[in-house]
Amino acid sequence: MLNHIDPAALSALRAILETGSFDGAAAALGVTPSAITQRIQRLEDHVGAPLILRGRPCSATQAGRRLRQHADEVALLEHGLQADLGLQASGIWPRIRIALNADSLATWFLGAMAAIDGMQFDLVLDDQDHSHAWLQRGDVMAAITASPAEVRGCDVRPLGALAYRATASPDFMARWFADGLCATSLSQAPMLVFNAKDGLQRRWLEQQGYGRVAGAPVHWLPSTTAFVEAAERGIGWGLNPYPLVRDQIADGRLVDMGGAFSTPLYWHWNRRIGAQLAPVTQAVRGAARKQFCEV
Repeated sequence: MLNHIDPAALSALRAILETGSFDGAAAALGVTPSAITQRIQRLEDHVGAPLILRGRPCSATQAGRRLRQHADEVALLEHGLQADLGLQASGIWPRIRIALNADSLATWFLGAMAAIDGMQFDLVLDDQDHSHAWLQRGDVMAAITASPAEVRGCDVRPLGALAYRATASPDFMARWFADGLCATSLSQAPMLVFNAKDGLQRRWLEQQGYGRVAGAPVHWLPSTTAFVEAAERGIGWGLNPYPLVRDQIADGRLVDMGGAFSTPLYWHWNRRIGAQLAPVTQAVRGAARKQFCEV
């Protein structure tokens, strides 16, 4: 069993992983790089395992991730305890690390952040079909995912469904789909895809009965705003969050290719710190209610 873990060493670990380097951690904590190195060496000796993978940026080993999770949870619990006892806060806001998809960040999640005071947000972007893995690894305290399946040690609540529209510019439609949408024309028209994890276009094609369309040129665009602009400029067609293209469809800059499509989203959070995350959970669910259609 581990004895008491030095809080200063845990702070050094967190700072390295947040800044990406020993020098950055030293600057953040106001100590020398050698002091950071010594703290990590003592902590690794104490744990009996390496904690940091040296690189640019530095990253955590499995043991390092678990210790970081512990440090983040302790900081959040202490913050809640100070509030419960009416004690003067330390002035350091606890950090909440959340995994979510880029489209949620671009359309509604900032509304949840605006409703929370006294907490630092550390947001990790990943596809909604993969963000739950961050929670499973213990790399985040909460996650927005497309899966309703409970992660061990976590609770889950539905948020609603983010609506999408398959869109393209009028000129693009005239060039590639003059005779209408079909498997043949879709296999020739350039398609927009966020990244290798993005399966929205494929699922829309299958939902509309076009099957697995192969051979189409693909533009990889890992930016929600660039995705919309690329559709407007006639670079390709793709699935965009409806809140981001509502006006463009209304004024004719984009054409709705038909076929309503939505992605259900779920809020998962670490059960051990559920009470401390309650304000975040309330803000996230409230912001989602303002934005989403029902699942």
